[in-house]
Amino acid sequence: MGKRLVKSEKSIRDTMTLPRGNDVLGIVNKVLGQKRMMVACQDGFKRMCRIRGKMRRRHWVRRGDVVLISPWDFQSEDRGDILFRYTQNQVRWLRKQNILKIE
Repeated sequence: MGKRLVKSEKSIRDTMTLPRGNDVLGIVNKVLGQKRMMVACQDGFKRMCRIRGKMRRRHWVRRGDVVLISPWDFQSEDRGDILFRYTQNQVRWLRKQNILKIE
């Protein structure tokens, strides 16, 4: 099996993905099943988002999690993809830096 790698807060923060371009932060309101979720986004829209394939089996996204959303090019106000899920420590850091403004 091997030993488990212990990560420091700094290394976790360095690998954290921040919003760029069209990306928006949001909070998961409802898990709809089949890798789809309703997310209340920071720009005021509620989007039906899906978990992208690379993230599907690696991260479990639950209700109340803060996620990074990439709206689709078409239906950008209704649909999007979930790119990243933030941990509790990362959410605290985002709020401290005034990047996350929704409660």
